[in-house]
This record gives sequence, C-alpha cells and structure tokens, in this order.
Amino acid sequence: MSRIKIPAREDALAESQPLLDTVEKRLGFVPNLHCLLSISPPVLTGLLHLQDTLSKTLDARTRNAIALAVSEVNACSYCLSAHCYVASHINHTALEEIALNRRGESGNAKIAAAARFAAKVVDARGHIDDEEFNAVRDAGFTDPQILEIVALAVQFQMTNLINNVTGTEIDLSMIEESPVQRGGDAS
Repeated sequence: MSRIKIPAREDALAESQPLLDTVEKRLGFVPNLHCLLSISPPVLTGLLHLQDTLSKTLDARTRNAIALAVSEVNACSYCLSAHCYVASHINHTALEEIALNRRGESGNAKIAAAARFAAKVVDARGHIDDEEFNAVRDAGFTDPQILEIVALAVQFQMTNLINNVTGTEIDLSMIEESPVQRGGDAS
C-alpha cells in the first residue's frame, strides 16, 4: 500500500492535468507513478522534462537495459515491473535478454557495457575506477554517450527512490503482462 495517497487521474491537481494528458498520449494510460507525482506539479514537470530529453539519447533497448539494471540494484519492484513490460511489449525484447539486463548484462556486448556501467555507477554512488570507466569507453561509447548513461542512471534512480520511499502500488495494466510479476524468466 502506498504511503502517500495516489490521486485518481481525474482527481489530480488542475496544474498537473495537462502533464498527465501528455503521459496518457505517450503511453496510452497514466501510471500510478505519474498520478502520485501529480500532487507536486514541479516534481512531475521535472521528471517529464528529464524523461523527454533523455529519451532522445542512445537507443530504446540500451535505455531500457539501463533502466532494468538500475532498478534491480535499487530493488524497485514498481520500476522493474514497468520496464519489464516496456521491454517485452514495446521493445519486443526476449525474456532471456530482460533477465540479463536486470543483472547488468546483455546478449549484445555494447548494451551489456552500458547496463553494467550504469548499475556500477548507482551501486558505487558514482565512485567508479578507471577500469570501469574505460570498459564502457572501450565498448564504443563516446564521452557524450557516457554522460548520457550516467544521466539515464540518475533518472531511473530518481523514480526508483520515489517508488521505494512511497511504496507506489504497481498498476494492474503492468501486473497482467510483466514477467517480473508473473514469475517469468526475468527474475
């Protein structure tokens, strides 16, 4: 049960309604996380701007692998459910790959390097060594892309922490289809 009451979509603050409309257009529904954040329009606005901006970095599979790796490090059930759903139903990622991503790995060496690096950045709170930094560079990521990996890790860390602190209830639409929730291969 959520520690903060999550308003129903229609009960969100007037200032948050246009923001939630944007989320609904993008996803087809409004996740509980966004309804929760609607009680603080500045926080919702900040997250949406960050998500929108960083959605233009790297490719969708790499971004989602980073999301899964970071969410696993932070043990965020809500985000794991959401990103498993996105990986399997939007990006059409195999369950085996989702399981690898959660461990900071991938069947693709470059994606594995990004996921592993992001997980290490979060786990070590940014205190990584030269070997870890050079591994992501040696995998073919440019310096701007390395900054993007770190920024994505921060974005996912933000939602992980919000969901872990508040105990955001997992949406029914994600539970029905998410491998993490039905005990599939993604665990």
